[in-house]
Amino acid sequence: MHSGQRLTSLDAFRGATIALMVLVNTPGTGSAVYGPLRHAEWDGWTITDVVFPSFVWIVGVAITLALGRRLQQGVAKSALLRQAVKRAAILFTLGLLVYAFPKFDVSTFRILGVLQRIAICYLAASVIYLYCSLRAQLAVTAALLGVYWAAMKLIPVPGHGAGFLDVERNLAHYVDRIILGSHNYEHTRTWDPEGILSTLPAIATAMLGVMAGHILASRADLRNKVRLILSIGAGLLAAGWICDFWLPINKKLWTSSFTLFMAGLDFLLFGAFVWVADIAGQKRIFQPFVIFGMNAIAVYMASELVDITLHSTPMGARSARVWLYETFFAPLASPHNASLLYAVCYTLVMFAIAWVMYRRKWFVRV
Repeated sequence: MHSGQRLTSLDAFRGATIALMVLVNTPGTGSAVYGPLRHAEWDGWTITDVVFPSFVWIVGVAITLALGRRLQQGVAKSALLRQAVKRAAILFTLGLLVYAFPKFDVSTFRILGVLQRIAICYLAASVIYLYCSLRAQLAVTAALLGVYWAAMKLIPVPGHGAGFLDVERNLAHYVDRIILGSHNYEHTRTWDPEGILSTLPAIATAMLGVMAGHILASRADLRNKVRLILSIGAGLLAAGWICDFWLPINKKLWTSSFTLFMAGLDFLLFGAFVWVADIAGQKRIFQPFVIFGMNAIAVYMASELVDITLHSTPMGARSARVWLYETFFAPLASPHNASLLYAVCYTLVMFAIAWVMYRRKWFVRV
């Protein structure tokens, strides 16, 4: 691809990720959700666990393409770094807004979270991309995974010892409990699934996306690029599966095996998207996802804030969200199907917002 050429597949893959994120985040009732639409309880993975690492990986791909293009245009690295810092600060602030809304209780609001992790990974990967050679980028990625693996297995947790990877005794959750305190994830209170220590391998996820971006930005034929992307994906998938024997695939800990396995899936899925959309030319089938992907952050913010508003708005003895579900969806089908129908309809509402923004050419760029 040429440096100024925009891949339909990248917007489509980003949009598919956001659409799935909205779908799995907003079931009609949390008590009736099909297994694949839940996160794994602990070790292992479901399709739901693919969503967040895929978005972080896509951020890495976009870093290579966007910053690489600006560097070719002669923009100074220092200027690009200032822009990256500004963008990361905005993303982090938006993340704080999501978790502080609507109470804005500064004593308990969540400090880390989805957008905050994206912000940190984006900034860290941008710095590594701008100031490290390709070989050094690979070395840093490997070091992030290795250091995290060693820390989780070798550093003792006070009162428990080293090497424990269950919920209560692992090092990552100990660090969150000590440092974040009351600002942890509200559903756990004592640890955060987007916590401090597990951000290290998440940065590696973004860096693996950067590597895919390097392949896309090369001068090779697009078909050969896709073949290489698919080959690397298969290798990473196998590596993650093998590493699972020593450090289980676990999204809540974002283990090194999870990082490799999910990046492998991302390489494979994205390779398929590129092949169908940009080589076979079948772009029309991806258009709904492109519409989502062109305003991914705006759609995510809308989905979270609308859902929080529905949860916090009373309708008699129930919240507006419960009233909507029990009044219009629960009578239509079994609990699992009614819950899924609510999630599908909510996702379609978010698509309608994205479609209006797309038609009016409103593209929110953070």
